[in-house]
Amino acid sequence: MSITSRLVAVAVSASAVTAFAAGALDKTECIAPAKPGGGFDLTCKLVQSALQEGKFIADPMRVTYMPGGIGAVAYNTVIAQKPDAANAIVAFSGGSLLNLAQGKFGRYTENDVRWLAAIGTDYGAVVVAENSPFKSLKDVMAAIKADPTKVVLGAGGTVGSQDWMKAALTARAAGVNPKTMRYVAFEGGGEALTALQGGHIHVFTGDAAEAGQQIKAGAKVRILAVMNDKRLTGDMASIPTAAEQGYDVEWPIVRGFYLGPKVSDADYKLWADTFTKLMATPAYDKLRSERGLFPLALTGAPLDAYVKKQVAGYRKLAEEFGLNVVPAK
Repeated sequence: MSITSRLVAVAVSASAVTAFAAGALDKTECIAPAKPGGGFDLTCKLVQSALQEGKFIADPMRVTYMPGGIGAVAYNTVIAQKPDAANAIVAFSGGSLLNLAQGKFGRYTENDVRWLAAIGTDYGAVVVAENSPFKSLKDVMAAIKADPTKVVLGAGGTVGSQDWMKAALTARAAGVNPKTMRYVAFEGGGEALTALQGGHIHVFTGDAAEAGQQIKAGAKVRILAVMNDKRLTGDMASIPTAAEQGYDVEWPIVRGFYLGPKVSDADYKLWADTFTKLMATPAYDKLRSERGLFPLALTGAPLDAYVKKQVAGYRKLAEEFGLNVVPAK
């Protein structure tokens, strides 16, 4: 081999190594499994800003939208068509995990992707209109127990969705069979909050951050309880938990990302390490807080364990409520 040939070979080899090392964070893409404007979009836009502002990536992250089946289309597409796309992360939420537990993502389960990072969380909340006679969660529970047909619950999701689950858990905590509760499904939380203020429903089982932001925007509603084991911080520090009021109802709404099943260990570690460093910065805390998410930072194996535990819990809940359940492979 000539000196020139050797130099070319070395250059190509070095180039390949550099491309491999930087590939996962080069020309990055965040797939939001819904139309623009929702929670998945918020999740992608948060890391898009945080990664760019923190100089973790050289080029702006591209956000693409892949709606369908509340995450099912994106999940199936990534596994079947982009399993080794190391530069493409996909947003997921607690609702995605609930759908997996019920087999709503087709033949795939929670074991078919690489869970990458949880970047924040929201929590379920029990919300009433500002002029509601209900002053506490105990008032709501007493009314449901006395006559479940006279208390109309509503939220942005059909039977089996996470918003329905929050209503079902609330009814069950009051000693009422969820099948007997009056529940109205809306297209989203915004529509449900409008119905609440108009008196069309009496209780909204939604998300704490979503309700808090709507209150700041002028919505005439009150949050009676948050579905967490301890009080939230900031503006919601004064709102009691459901547990404080005597009802064991918890509902975290995690937000995060996964990668395709065939992404290499090296690229997976590069992403996980990047998210770990990113979420440890004050700048990230500020961006997360501005978008109404509460702290939850998990990457790699701890997130994988968290996801598997959550899905197992959702399967058990779905069985208890008589919903379809698909076991993990």
